[in-house]
Amino acid sequence: MMRRRNSVKQELPLIIWLMIVWGALWSDFSPGNLIFGALIALGITQLLYLPPVELGGRFNIIHGISVALNFLYQVVLASIEVSYLAVVKGPRLENSVVAVQLRSASDLIVTATGHFVSLVPGSLVVEVDRSTSTLYLHGMNIVTEADADRMRANVRDIEARLIRAMGSKSDLELVRSDSAHHSDPARRGNAGGKEDAS
Repeated sequence: MMRRRNSVKQELPLIIWLMIVWGALWSDFSPGNLIFGALIALGITQLLYLPPVELGGRFNIIHGISVALNFLYQVVLASIEVSYLAVVKGPRLENSVVAVQLRSASDLIVTATGHFVSLVPGSLVVEVDRSTSTLYLHGMNIVTEADADRMRANVRDIEARLIRAMGSKSDLELVRSDSAHHSDPARRGNAGGKEDAS
């Protein structure tokens, strides 16, 4: 079954992104090289069978800057931590694979979250279950369930930041309702009571 062909206008964000990647691969952002990269990107998007890139239809520049700054912060912090663990623990370091179920079913958000996490030293996406939006991550120094929970919380925070920056309105509502649920003292108290009772 053939998919409906997207117009060049619909594919424009992907073409621009591929053009930037082309320039970065060659370390050459001259107009000639970028135009050649754009032609290659245009050929890829129009000739090859690719799933359509469904954008959220919105982009918040403030949250986009927040995502970029948070990424830089996490890279620096994780680099220091990985260096410390390599020197102090070395081969005795314990690692784990942790499953993290995301809120969004959007391919764009799931992919962006996976790339964000993989680019931060000390963690790597080893598998993605697209049907349930679950990332399976290999994490360094994950020993206890509390360590795994911290990793899950961090990944879901990254996902929330990306949704606030470029997610769909329905995904944004999921993040807002989740935040309201966790910030409601009555609900937290009830949840704690249920845990104590069990």
